[in-house]
Amino acid sequence: MKSIALSLCALGASAKVITDDSIFYGQSPPVYPSPNITGTGDWAESYTKAQALVAQLTLEEKSNLTFGASTTDNGCAGWIQAIPRLGFPGLCLVDAGNGVRTTDLVNGYAAGLSVGASWNRELTTQRGHYMAGEFRAKGANVALGPGEYPQSDTRLYIYLHFTIVVGPLGRIARGGRNWEGFSHDPYLSGLLAADTIKGHHQRGIITSLKHFILNEQETNRNPFANTTPQVEAVSSNVDDKTMHELYLWPFQDALKAGSANIMCSYQRINNSYGCANSKTLNGLLKTELGFQGFVVTDWRAQHSGVASALAGLDMTMPDSGYWGKNLTTAIQNGTIPESRLDDMATRILAAWYLLGQDEGFPKPGVGMPYAITEPHTRVDARDPAARPILFQGAVEGHVLVKNNRALPLRDPQVISVFGYSAPGYKQSVVGDGTYSAWKLGAQSTNPEQQVASKVYNSTVFIETIAINGTIIMGGGSGATTPGYVSSPFDALNQRAMKDNTDLFWDFVDPAPQVPASDACLVFINAWSSEGYDRPAVYDDYSDNLVLSVAEQCNNTIVVIHNPGVRLVDNFSDHPNITAIVYAHTPGQDSGAATVALLYGDENFSGKLPYTVPKNVSDYGPLLGPDLPEGDYLNYPQSDFSEGIFIDYRGFEARNITPRYEFGYGLSYTTFEYDSLSVGKTKKAEDADIYPSGPIEQGGQIDLWDVLANVEFTIKNTGKITGKEAAQLYIDTPSGARQLRGFEKLSLKPDETDSVKLPLTRRDLSEWDVAAQRWKLVKGSIGVYVGASFKDVRLQGTLDI
Repeated sequence: MKSIALSLCALGASAKVITDDSIFYGQSPPVYPSPNITGTGDWAESYTKAQALVAQLTLEEKSNLTFGASTTDNGCAGWIQAIPRLGFPGLCLVDAGNGVRTTDLVNGYAAGLSVGASWNRELTTQRGHYMAGEFRAKGANVALGPGEYPQSDTRLYIYLHFTIVVGPLGRIARGGRNWEGFSHDPYLSGLLAADTIKGHHQRGIITSLKHFILNEQETNRNPFANTTPQVEAVSSNVDDKTMHELYLWPFQDALKAGSANIMCSYQRINNSYGCANSKTLNGLLKTELGFQGFVVTDWRAQHSGVASALAGLDMTMPDSGYWGKNLTTAIQNGTIPESRLDDMATRILAAWYLLGQDEGFPKPGVGMPYAITEPHTRVDARDPAARPILFQGAVEGHVLVKNNRALPLRDPQVISVFGYSAPGYKQSVVGDGTYSAWKLGAQSTNPEQQVASKVYNSTVFIETIAINGTIIMGGGSGATTPGYVSSPFDALNQRAMKDNTDLFWDFVDPAPQVPASDACLVFINAWSSEGYDRPAVYDDYSDNLVLSVAEQCNNTIVVIHNPGVRLVDNFSDHPNITAIVYAHTPGQDSGAATVALLYGDENFSGKLPYTVPKNVSDYGPLLGPDLPEGDYLNYPQSDFSEGIFIDYRGFEARNITPRYEFGYGLSYTTFEYDSLSVGKTKKAEDADIYPSGPIEQGGQIDLWDVLANVEFTIKNTGKITGKEAAQLYIDTPSGARQLRGFEKLSLKPDETDSVKLPLTRRDLSEWDVAAQRWKLVKGSIGVYVGASFKDVRLQGTLDI
């Protein structure tokens, strides 16, 4: 690990290229100085405007742009104070990833994992568009990332912010925040992040991309300062090739789409804290990827003053004490060059100008109350046009993985309903007086829990489930408080009233008595939250409940609200369990969507954005988080020694057959694939082995040159309309078959449509550690098109 003294010696030198891959693993090389914003690409005009405004600022005014104000009366608290004399109104930062948090009169959209399960890029963009409209109506400039509530009464610490989460990527199966991300695959995650950003930019909202980078576990994510010696945060140790081909990949897509803010992560990266890591911030982000926006800390993730400024950090939240007067002092005494502060301020203001927030943006925080009980200006941010997007987002996030002709339900006369995830909540709507309280379905970090033990490798893990009622998302600062929640039982009651169906139910008994029924529905869930990792990926309590019902009912249908991978090996093969649905994190329209699917009013079209194995042992060391031990008790280490082989790549490399593979999902109709064509473009004929284009935000611009196109047709061979998420995989030199394209089509019965999926230079390249560039693969590449990773319908080759 390099010392600060050594790092500072590099100040006046240009960024050094490291060619030995081993130096990247476990120790983070210094990269200085921090590159200045240059105004490339779409940033030219906003850069010029920002430069002009910064030139008029005093040293103190420039400094004030870089840290959260200590007081605020606008309910934002994640607040950059105004500069009235120059007409700058300040910046309001607001949660969360699936809606505006800590306020009233907003919607709760399907959370990240459900978006990933939809495989629907158009729907993702629309979700981003309408969600961003609500942020704008509430006066939120920056949609940043979730964080945890500190113990304080100061309004600053309500810190509100929205994010696009592409990290964690799901390396750890029990990761507590996996539900916030889109997928365990970087390609799927990257394109959905880019689409979300495009939707937000349509409404002039700054998106924050997080967590940069390798934030793959909640355990030991922060240092424990009250120990002697201090226990540092876990260090995610990764080699350079894996960094680029897996973890940096989705960030690059999002930056290419124009994300104007990056949130640096809590943990250490190769033993250097994420918000003071010059290699990742100065080197990867601002040099290699040409990032033009600003870097903000996750809340309280700053652990140094001068070092973090020189390493590329631009804004800290909240006011940590490291900057403010200390920052201006460091500039006045020459420890930090004033040009670094100028760059911080320019980046922040350029993002503000880029999204047009200098023209007609609402007053910062206009609709953001501190508490339910506090009088405030009510701003109804909900657009009626968002209603079908909320519903369809919930629908397409459901994945049907088993169906023995049980679904759709056909005029059942008697239905019995079981399971703690069917009804709505029992908690007080007001709770503790703040919007962090549970509000008819909004999640808290401390639900009433039923626990069940599972022994694995002689260790007893306790999985938690929310027995209070259904879950629509995970917990922590990513949770929102929508105006209403449609629970499964609410929706079933409404359907029963319409159809004159007789309903029986029992949501309490773990071994209920089951009446004679046409269908028995069992709703279970798994709880997951920021701040800690899940203790297991299934639990005996829920499994025994399912089995108890199945032993008495020969048409048992299981619906799981799962904020991450949830194993079903205890009951999936039971002959009386006729259907299994992963409902994921569907948002406020959860119940309505589930019932529409169960009855066939809507068709299942979701597909798994992760792999479900048969046994917990299939995960090996990637089941749970790395824990501090031995010589590293105070310096926890997490070695990413598996490289790119996580999720489906890892199972394939170890020849492990999953229960449900990545990309898998059933429908009420069937699809036929045909007419595969793989062709190179003119650019492929002229392409050199390395890209040579200039760097704009997202990297060298010719990385996005299309070198080949894969075309095929899909026909709906069933009797009802359905949507199919067609997937393209290619073989790579690393030995892993990887996703490199997908498109979702809606087809009527007997309708045929064509699909054309481009393959870019980056898609067909591997990271060359010695050259520190993307190297085009030469030779014959296998091309696979199908309905999932395993269900290949068409196969061809591409010769480059």
